[in-house]
Amino acid sequence: MRKVGRTGVRRSDVPCFVGIDVAKAQWDIALRPSGERWAVANAASGVATLVDRVQTLHPTLIVLEATGGLERAVTSAWAAAGLPVVVVNPRQARDCARATGQLAQTDALDARALAHFADVIRPTPRPLPDAQTQELRALLGRRQPLSVMRTAEQHRLVGTSERLTKAIVAHIPWLNAAIATLDHDLETTRQASPLWRENDELLQRAKGMGPVLARTLLLELPELGTLTRQHIAA
Repeated sequence: MRKVGRTGVRRSDVPCFVGIDVAKAQWDIALRPSGERWAVANAASGVATLVDRVQTLHPTLIVLEATGGLERAVTSAWAAAGLPVVVVNPRQARDCARATGQLAQTDALDARALAHFADVIRPTPRPLPDAQTQELRALLGRRQPLSVMRTAEQHRLVGTSERLTKAIVAHIPWLNAAIATLDHDLETTRQASPLWRENDELLQRAKGMGPVLARTLLLELPELGTLTRQHIAA
């Protein structure tokens, strides 16, 4: 039998939105509209406990922000359990929180703000990326900071001391080699998938579109490949 509250509304008929703040030590969870909050340890036992508890809520939507991979274990567990989960871009969630006065001066995006985002924006759950896509994202995520570091080191060469110049000159070849290795791994992974290869080649036909930008766009906006093919077909 479904439980009925004082208002006469059946609890199972009330939408439940779940926000998850992911950190190295623990996951903080907030529900909307009930306002309930709790936390579990960031460990295998914590994942199992969290999935079991959230399942009983029959959530309308679960939202957490991308945190460099910390969210993958629990997101995969929810998806395997058939729960509607979305990993959102932190900037997107923060923009929503600022617009509704949810952020403090520290711009800390917590579970309550993510639950609010889930309720107000209601992003569409998307299938989790396959293993190959996750590998491409990991490789590209590693390449980006190394590329930024190389550019910064090159700029430091201008007007720096002789001692620092020697250190920088020695560091740049290491960065070049690391980036070249990642580029090779990215290309090998891309070539292993006919679909990724086709989408990548289609995007690179656009003027000014290089391989790194094309792969970044495809990983962040995978629907671009489909839209590009549809445009060419039309």
